[in-house]
Amino acid sequence: MIVAGDVQGVFFRDTCRRFAIEQSVAGWVRNLPDGTVEAVFEGDAYHVDRLVEWARNGPSQAIVDCITVFDEPAEGCAGFEIRSTPWRR
Repeated sequence: MIVAGDVQGVFFRDTCRRFAIEQSVAGWVRNLPDGTVEAVFEGDAYHVDRLVEWARNGPSQAIVDCITVFDEPAEGCAGFEIRSTPWRR
């Protein structure tokens, strides 16, 4: 999933991580250099859908313009982590 808008510097990643752990969803979240946030969620469909719905608004400080959801093969994540922002090339 890619989340666009005012989503960096507003505790999006940390709030996402906490909610994912509460929902027993594995995966990761990170800021991207273009100002968006990327997240991968793995778990049962109900709880993953809850995270996607949460991301449509994000934490109270965020302004989400849009999200793009991709169905991809599972990575086999264990737990949920905040990853580092990849470097621009």
